[in-house]
Amino acid sequence: MRFLRRLPALFVAALMALAGLSVAPAQAREAGATAAPVFKAPYPCGQRWTYSHHSAEVRRALDFVRSDGGPTAGTPVLASAAGTATRYSQPSGAGNYVAIDHGGGWKTYYFHLSAYSVPSGASVAQGQQIGVTGSTGNSSGAHIHYEQLLNGVGQNIVINGAGLSYPGSYNQAYLTSDNGCGGSGLPFNTWGSGVNVRSDARVSAPVVTTLAGPTAVRVLCQKQGDTVNAEGYSNNWWSKLRDQNGFISNIYIDHPDAKLPGVPLC
Repeated sequence: MRFLRRLPALFVAALMALAGLSVAPAQAREAGATAAPVFKAPYPCGQRWTYSHHSAEVRRALDFVRSDGGPTAGTPVLASAAGTATRYSQPSGAGNYVAIDHGGGWKTYYFHLSAYSVPSGASVAQGQQIGVTGSTGNSSGAHIHYEQLLNGVGQNIVINGAGLSYPGSYNQAYLTSDNGCGGSGLPFNTWGSGVNVRSDARVSAPVVTTLAGPTAVRVLCQKQGDTVNAEGYSNNWWSKLRDQNGFISNIYIDHPDAKLPGVPLC
């Protein structure tokens, strides 16, 4: 019986072949429509967060909290890809949240915001701030509840083309963001010799490389970290260097200001 039911479809396919037609273009359009954007982490450039998945969560969500010494609450939440943002409120569940429609059936959700940063219907760019991390709704503490959906179905989360793991608790897996880092960074020069570039804004963070002497660098962003003392000065601001892919204390940037002008926050 299954063979008989297939006959009409086979007959149509044969007629299309005789007419020089093909179903391949329609299939190709359908495949192209569901191609995923290149999603990035939903928090600012240079920040390191840990994440976990709770079995009671809806769909395939991951919850993110900061693990680089900075506060989770009050941190900007960024669009992980470009699209159209819509604001929602669910006091008994997701709290204040934003959904971004990326086209092709793809959406991302950002739950438990303390505040919105864009109006409903706004077109947002990748890396644009859409809200502020909080703990609204059914939440026991500040975090970003993040989801990627295709045609309403939760997907395993992929960042920069790589799938993330689904640990059952925090501090088992980590992700450093490159979202909103910008293309080239701002030019500065360093001073001193043997300046260590570290993986984070902490004097105990692993050394990525060492600058032998004064070096022309590109600064992507800056953030506060451990206080560094040198030559009678103190500074707790650190710069994320583009080419070295790490942080140095702003005390070693050849500029009179502790916080560099024109450089965005990480």
